[in-house]
Amino acid sequence: MNKTRMEAFSDGVIAILITIMVLELRVPHGDDLAALRPLLPIFLTYVLSFVMLGIYWNNHHHMLQLMERTTGSILWANLHLLFWLSLIPFVTGWMGENHSAAVPTAFYGIVGLGSAIAYTVLQTRIITVEGPNCRLATAVRADVKGKASLFMYIAAIALAFVNQWLSDALYVGVALMWLVPDPRIEKRLGTR
Repeated sequence: MNKTRMEAFSDGVIAILITIMVLELRVPHGDDLAALRPLLPIFLTYVLSFVMLGIYWNNHHHMLQLMERTTGSILWANLHLLFWLSLIPFVTGWMGENHSAAVPTAFYGIVGLGSAIAYTVLQTRIITVEGPNCRLATAVRADVKGKASLFMYIAAIALAFVNQWLSDALYVGVALMWLVPDPRIEKRLGTR
């Protein structure tokens, strides 16, 4: 089975998710800078979520470049990832509207953790199908950033009930850690 359709479908879903998020941004009531102040938490949450979706899109694209073919199980693992990513607009809006609240902040992390786990499942499924010596397996052998991300999401979920700002800082930390495309995969693709 060809991987092109899976990649095109995933690109389309992520583009729609970004569009949904931007449509949720509301025009401020007022014509001065003070009118923007109440929208700042919503906007900052949108920026974080936009960056996270961009990171997933970028790394997903690079991962699929190393993949030779797809199977039904890989398609289902990809849908599992898209399911978690599809929840990002919901938790973005909820956390943005209730920025100092613990439960929306924790749910933002739960969706982030679910997305990270789903990405790992997809990566593992591709390696299982293509073999332990495939290009992707060679590129991601010591997945320190992946494991660190999972730990940071778990910590952020717990911290949401203690200090929401620390929780947010961990979400930003995960984004900053992945902002540059995975150099292990870039190296395998010969783009570094």
